[in-house]
Parts: sequence; C-alpha cells; structure tokens
Amino acid sequence: MRKVVKGSFLNLFGNVLFRIGGYFYRVLIQYLLGVTGYGIVSLVLPLQNVLILIAAAGIPPAVAKYVAEYHAKNDTYMVKQVIKTSAKIMAVMSIIATLLIFFLAEPLAPFLHWQPSIIILFQIIGFITPFSIILGLVRGVFQGYQDMGNLLLTRAFEQIFTIILTVSLILLGFYVLGAVIGTIIGFAIAAVLSLLLFRQKIWKNIKDAKKSLGHINEYGLAKKLLIFSLPVTVVGLAELALFDTGTYIINIFLNETYVGYYNIVSPVSRIPLIISSSIAVAILPAASEALSLKNNHIIQKYVIYSYRYLILVLLPLCALVMLFSQPILAIIFPRAPLAYLVAGNALTILIAAMSFFSIYIVSSSISQGLGKPYLPMYFLILGSIVNLVLTWLLVPLYGLTGAAAATAVATFIIMVFSVWKVLETSNTQLPYVNLVKILFASVLTGLIIGLIPKTVMGLLAALLVFSFIYLFSLAFMGALEKRDLNLLNKIGYRLGPLSGIFMKMNRFLERFVK
Repeated sequence: MRKVVKGSFLNLFGNVLFRIGGYFYRVLIQYLLGVTGYGIVSLVLPLQNVLILIAAAGIPPAVAKYVAEYHAKNDTYMVKQVIKTSAKIMAVMSIIATLLIFFLAEPLAPFLHWQPSIIILFQIIGFITPFSIILGLVRGVFQGYQDMGNLLLTRAFEQIFTIILTVSLILLGFYVLGAVIGTIIGFAIAAVLSLLLFRQKIWKNIKDAKKSLGHINEYGLAKKLLIFSLPVTVVGLAELALFDTGTYIINIFLNETYVGYYNIVSPVSRIPLIISSSIAVAILPAASEALSLKNNHIIQKYVIYSYRYLILVLLPLCALVMLFSQPILAIIFPRAPLAYLVAGNALTILIAAMSFFSIYIVSSSISQGLGKPYLPMYFLILGSIVNLVLTWLLVPLYGLTGAAAATAVATFIIMVFSVWKVLETSNTQLPYVNLVKILFASVLTGLIIGLIPKTVMGLLAALLVFSFIYLFSLAFMGALEKRDLNLLNKIGYRLGPLSGIFMKMNRFLERFVK
C-alpha cells in the first residue's frame, strides 16, 4: 500500500505542476494567436494525440505491466526482452501512423471543414511520431519499475522544451505553424534526453542479463504484448474521441472561434483529472505485482484505498472549480474576456463530466493491473458512441452547452459500468457509509465557500481557507479515519515552522475519529 500512496502523491505533485505547465502553454498560445488561432491549434492537437497513440500501439501500459511482473519475479532477462520487443513494434507502428496522416489529411478535409492552411499542419505533425514512441517506451519502463521520479522527469523534458520552442517560433512570426513545429522539436529534444536517462538508470543494469529457464521467445512475447495492448489502443482512441468529438463537430456546425472558446473552458474542466491520473499511474503496476503474487487481500485494499482517496479529494475540488470558474478563467485566459459569457454553462457541465471520467480512469487502471484490459474498452467504446450521437444532435440546438451535456451523459454511463465491473472482478465491497459522509462534507464545504464573492480576490481567499474548512467538515461528518490522521501527521512533520499549528489541528481532529 505504501507504494501506491507514495507513487500517487509523487504523481499528484508532478501532475499539478504539469497541469499548470499545460495551462501556461495554452494561455501563451491563446495570448499570442488570439481565440481563432488558438482554435486552429486546438484542431491540430487532438490529431497529434491520435498519431502518438497509434504509433505507440498501446504498448507503454503493456510495458509497465510486464516489466512490473518480471521485475517482481527478479527475471531481468525478460524485463530486457519486453523492452526490446516493444521498441520494435512501436517503430513499425510509427512509420504507419506518419504515412497514414500524410496521405489521408487532404481527402478528409472537406468532410471535417478543414481549410487548406490546416491540411499542411496536419501533415507536418505526423513527424512527431518517432520521438513520441521513445518517450512512451521509456515512461512505460519507469512506470513498471515504479520509478515515478524519473518518469516525471521525462515529462518535464517534454513540456519545458515544447513551451520554449513553440513560443519562440510564434514570436518569430511563424503563427500557427510555429506551434506545430515547436512541438515536434520539443518532443525530439525530450526523446533524446529521456533515452539517455533510461540508459543510465535502467539499461546498464539489465543489458547483460542471460536467458532464464522460463523465458518466452520473441514472437510469443510480441503476441502477448499486442494482445494486452490492443484493447489499450482502442480505449485510448475511444477516449480521444470522447474528449475531442465536440471540438470537431463544433467546427463543422460553427467555426474555429467557437472551437477556441470550447477549448478554453475544456482544460479548466479537466483539473479533476490531475487526481485520478496520479492514482491510476501508481495503481497499475502495484495491482499487477499483487496479482502476480496471488494476494487477493492486497488487491482489495488497493481498490478500496484508490477509490476512497480519489473521492476524498475529487468532490471538494470539483465544487471549488465550479463555484469559482469565472475568476479562474479570468486568471488563466485574460485575453479571452468573453470566455465565461460564451462557454460558462459548458464549463460547469464539463467539470461534472470530468469528475465521472476521473473515477473511470482509476477503474480502468485497476482493470488493466488485474489483467482485464478489455473491460474498460467495452465501456469506453459505448460512451464514445453515445457522445458522438448526442454531440451531433445537441450542438446544432444548444451550441457549446450541447457538446458539454453530451460528454457528461457519456462519462456518467462509463463510470457506472466500470466501477461495477471492478468491484465484481476484485470481489471488493466499498465503504459506502464513509463515502456518503465524504459527499456530505463536500456539500457542506461548498455551501460555506459559496458565500465568498466570485472574484479573483474571492478565489484567493477561498484557496486560503478551503482545506481547513473541508477538514473540519470531514471531521464533523465523521468521515475521517485513523489512517487519514496518520497521513496528515506525516505532512505536519514536514512543514517546518508551521508544524506546531498543524499538529494542534490534527489533535483536535482526532476527537472526531473513532
């Protein structure tokens, strides 16, 4: 359990920083290009993600799973073989992905209402795939070793160089083309640095490993990796369809400016995903290791703790973002003053949708770790189809709000089905009474915080008191447990001069814990 908690908090810290970096990137792009130019970039980014996913062929999660399993069994040779075989598969797929987008961009343009200037951007972005597969492979290995520090470092390489180069090229006058080329070069530099890090931290220790008695030949291993990765790929494509269907359908019925506004509120709504993705990255290898050791009790503990801590942080965070969405938009996108007026309703609905999807993400990661990658695939495909149909029907009637509503309905469906199957597969019973108490504590916190004026200064004031109000609400509702206080005590010991005040608060909270 310590591995999951430690990995989750490390990933949480990193994901918060990278989410801020991602917002910073989008703010700069929107600031430099305007809402319409930002809308054009928002049309290119989803295609970039599709290319990266196809090129990776769903292999990185498979690498994480099987590296974790063989590493737990001290089978260094099979760890090496997983890495080598995965690299070959991904290299072939990257070539296919690059050629596909280059030749299909022009035929698809009339149907998707792409302007001629956008077509060339789509063709150029295909050159990102060779670098993306290196990053994907290296991160899969680090995740398998549960080395979250170096995994986050590779993400830092990517984000820092992408932002610097993109902004530089736009300032040099390359406009939207600068954003695309800057992204490609940023990925290239990050890939080289990540590969060097991998060679230093991992490869030097396993490159001379000899065959073990139970080794699998490369063909058999490749088949094993592909069988696992196929549903992961389909899930990834369905996830992109779920998120980006609205972007492309809005462009068909409206224009790039509305696409820009929708993609201004969309990243704000994804703040809850910071929490879920942090837990998901840590739970997959941990669940895989527990499965390989046939320890059902540990698996059930992983499931319960993952869901509980997700809900514990997710609900109040969503309430805070919903209540202060207007000042948040004003801070993040100051050059788009009409964003809340145009897309405020869509933002509120999307926050709920991303909350549902956050729970699905954790469920999906648990399913993968338990060797059931097909379960998330079925539900996500269903949700993507529902989202596509509803978005096509609702956008002409309700615009951006219709697109958000379609996503909310779809994510709610996949959340319900995925949680149900995870609990059934792992034979786990969630602490429903405690979860209801957490819900009431979040509502109480929202009611109190809602009294604060919805301004930038009000947001700052809310951030100062939010955590304390929520903790006392949890205590008042009887939702806190002893392990929560133990965790708070560990945090308090590291606060330096503030540790005394923090520890006094913890002792007060102990009165409400049975």
